[in-house]
Amino acid sequence: MTDTVSIRGLRVSAVIGVYAWEREIEQVLTFGVDMAVDVGRAAATDDVADAVDYSKVAATVTSVVRDGQFQLIETAVERVAERVLADFPVGWARVEVAKPIAADGGTGAYTAVISIERARALRNYFLKS
Repeated sequence: MTDTVSIRGLRVSAVIGVYAWEREIEQVLTFGVDMAVDVGRAAATDDVADAVDYSKVAATVTSVVRDGQFQLIETAVERVAERVLADFPVGWARVEVAKPIAADGGTGAYTAVISIERARALRNYFLKS
């Protein structure tokens, strides 16, 4: 059985983009993070120490993105997934990022979205649990 803890609508202001003008401003990215966890353990003990602290996950996502100043949202989402897997007792993480794209002369405005799913090696997951 896989339980999931999710964070939705996490808005992070960051410098991100490939164009010079994008490197001069902050843009708002919106993240969603799903994590495979064992909710049963926390439910049985009713102790926050046995739960994934989603406030800490949100702070980690924010820190990775702000500090990274990436050019591509692909890089940002990959780095976030790597850190979530490294820092928290989760079996896998699905991370989505959405970046609004302003209208230019040839296209209308739209939102670019990237979603990835990464799993830790099962051996490492069970050693951390």
